[in-house]
Amino acid sequence: MSAPLTGLVVAAHGRQYRVELPDGETLLCYTRGKKSEVVCGDRVQVQGTGEGQGVIDLVEPRHSLLYRSNEIRQKLIAANVDQLILVVATEPAFSELLVSRCLIAADSQGIAPLIVLNKSDLEERLGPARQRLATLIQLGYPVLELSARQGAAPLLPHLQGKTSVLVGQSGMGKSTLINALIPEARAATREISAALDSGKHTTTHATLYHLDRDSHIIDSPGLQEFGLGHLDQGDLEQAFPEFAPYLGQCRFRNCQHQQEPGCALQAAAAAGHIHPERLQLFTTLARETRRG
Repeated sequence: MSAPLTGLVVAAHGRQYRVELPDGETLLCYTRGKKSEVVCGDRVQVQGTGEGQGVIDLVEPRHSLLYRSNEIRQKLIAANVDQLILVVATEPAFSELLVSRCLIAADSQGIAPLIVLNKSDLEERLGPARQRLATLIQLGYPVLELSARQGAAPLLPHLQGKTSVLVGQSGMGKSTLINALIPEARAATREISAALDSGKHTTTHATLYHLDRDSHIIDSPGLQEFGLGHLDQGDLEQAFPEFAPYLGQCRFRNCQHQQEPGCALQAAAAAGHIHPERLQLFTTLARETRRG
């Protein structure tokens, strides 16, 4: 048996993966058994099984894992990423709830966020879009405005030296942004799709692209929902930065931050220090977690 090879998962679709080896060669790989926990961005050890093919024997330890979950299953998105690029647009309307859920998931893994407001050239729609992001901006979340149709130059400095994952709802212009960043992306995606023999649209799987030796970006399928069933109440509390001064100050240690007397978060919201919609979002997510 040949020695195992170490590689990087650069495309993932179902239980089929493209693994890039250090010399640039890629192998079409599978996992052993029916259950697969491999995701784009993983460092893996593979065993060659034939020309251009292999099997994944081991996933090396990750420093981050972005994923969503509900009461039924988990959906892995990307591993070993440093930054979440969350793409919204002036049109069509984006889901503020989905944006908040993505930010919370990133925070729970120590992944730095950057919100990209795309289609900023649509001036009549720019103001309303900014207003919808106003609370997040006030909380310190960085927002970069650009028009992907006019180029991705404003984003490039934010990508240097990092592995970023690009997420967003369908229609936000994510594909346009990827094609602006990586002109050869369409051809590369077609090639990967053919290799995976998916027979589906190219956006149905995650793909990693190299911007340079130290900068990489993972394009992920469009999202319509983002479950956080894997987080408990403590995780959620820590993911709301404006809660930090008040945590541990409630009268009751197991306070649910709803109607309990002496709730420090409720008092802070009443005093205008916490936005009521943010506290409502927290209680909604906490209820989902308890149901799960």
